[in-house]
Amino acid sequence: MASLASWGNELYTGKRSYPFTGKRNLWFAISAVLVVLSILVPIVKGGFNLGIEFRGGSEFTISKVVHSDIAAGEEAVVSLAPDHHPRVTNIAPNTMRVQTDKLTDDQTLQIAESLAGAYGVSKSEVTSTFVGPTWGADVSKQALIGLVVFILLVSLLMAAYFRTWKMSLAAIIGLLQVVIITAGIYALSGFEVTPSAIIGFLTILSYSLYDTVVVFDKVRENTAGFLDQKKRNFEELVNLGINQTLVRSINTSVVAVLPVASILFIGSYLLGAGTLKDLSLALFIGIIVSALSTLFVQAPLYSWLRHREPEVQAHNKKLAEYRMTSA
Repeated sequence: MASLASWGNELYTGKRSYPFTGKRNLWFAISAVLVVLSILVPIVKGGFNLGIEFRGGSEFTISKVVHSDIAAGEEAVVSLAPDHHPRVTNIAPNTMRVQTDKLTDDQTLQIAESLAGAYGVSKSEVTSTFVGPTWGADVSKQALIGLVVFILLVSLLMAAYFRTWKMSLAAIIGLLQVVIITAGIYALSGFEVTPSAIIGFLTILSYSLYDTVVVFDKVRENTAGFLDQKKRNFEELVNLGINQTLVRSINTSVVAVLPVASILFIGSYLLGAGTLKDLSLALFIGIIVSALSTLFVQAPLYSWLRHREPEVQAHNKKLAEYRMTSA
């Protein structure tokens, strides 16, 4: 504990420093590669694994099952509708969910009876519903509208709060990167895209913004009046701000990701609560990517956006001459 506190103190005073801004070209290159790969993954895989809410189809819920064998549910459907590809999920203890493409009324009745026999329950324990794809289209439209409105409001608020559009631009680029990379990893996992997953993606934006504001606030404090000091140049002051908030960023991320990890790994895999996988996976990936984006992309990007400003260049030159004469 003492060594951790000492490490944090050294970061805050500048005695110890990690080159977040000094190696920004490397971080930008890695980020660009991840973004490109995240865009290519869904293309290579033929798109996202859309849930029934987006593609439409029939859904069966079987309660009080004797066992939770996924293969039994798949066989019960395929034996009556061989051209269908059922998705069977254990959504809760003693409860199974079976999703298929759209079925006829006769097929629905036959498959419901077959599922009852496969899971050892009475017909009354099997319920069936049909979900049309138009509902998912409406959800997607509203989510896109929400994303655009959120980004516009964030741009205006950050520009007003920090009194510079360059911080706002760096933050928005980071937000978009977080969404793209999170979506790419989500697609790679093969998890279904459901309304819960969409909610998870939108929640990530709020967390990412919070982490960004914490770091940028310290950066703004450090760079205020930077022309009047001869200790560090603008880039070094930005890097100091990142290092000073590093411990807080790590602590915040760990505290945020632990309960989500509990939901994902304990709730979903050990307890079999399948309905939690989509939401928790989106949050789990997004929280980690958001924290890394703030440290390695957004703050260094802000430094890069300002490094060619005349006053920054003049101060760098003046500081370099001062250091040479003081050596």
